[in-house]
Amino acid sequence: MEQKKSGGIVIWLTGVSGAGKSTIAHALVARIQRIGLQSLLLDGDVLRAGLNSDLGFSEADRTENLRRVAHVASLFCQAGFVTVTATISPAAEHRERARQITGDSSFVEVFVDTPLEVCEMRDPKGLYKRARRGDIQHFTGISAPYEPPLTPDVVVRTQGVGINQCVDEIVDYLVRTHRIEHK
Repeated sequence: MEQKKSGGIVIWLTGVSGAGKSTIAHALVARIQRIGLQSLLLDGDVLRAGLNSDLGFSEADRTENLRRVAHVASLFCQAGFVTVTATISPAAEHRERARQITGDSSFVEVFVDTPLEVCEMRDPKGLYKRARRGDIQHFTGISAPYEPPLTPDVVVRTQGVGINQCVDEIVDYLVRTHRIEHK
């Protein structure tokens, strides 16, 4: 398939653990590639296992982790990629810094808004159970705060909604705001 030309974009998915960020991000990258644009996923869990494996979960380490993710995303954005990130990024200042690093016109903040009780029921990694027992300290949403975005570009509510509908909402926003062409 011939690649279409597009300016780079960073699509920054944020939400608590189990919200569906990674699942949506994988489906979104696949959809964007089917449209004919170069796209890739920077998943927070994968980056923590490699590039950011030297970092823990202290406030300073979380900030550094997200700074690195934003810089890598910005590099791909500058190369013309639609770069999708899936990170909790719990503080508004983290997401604002990512927007500044990327550039406001190339940054799209997507809040994956899923009620905490739904995330706890999903709990694919058993993290919420461990956090509730006290085995995990500073767990976002339980013993550490998550600041929901006040004015995200897109809000995707996953409760009772399929992945394709979530992806449709994001792609519709990208087309409507002329970030991508969709034929």
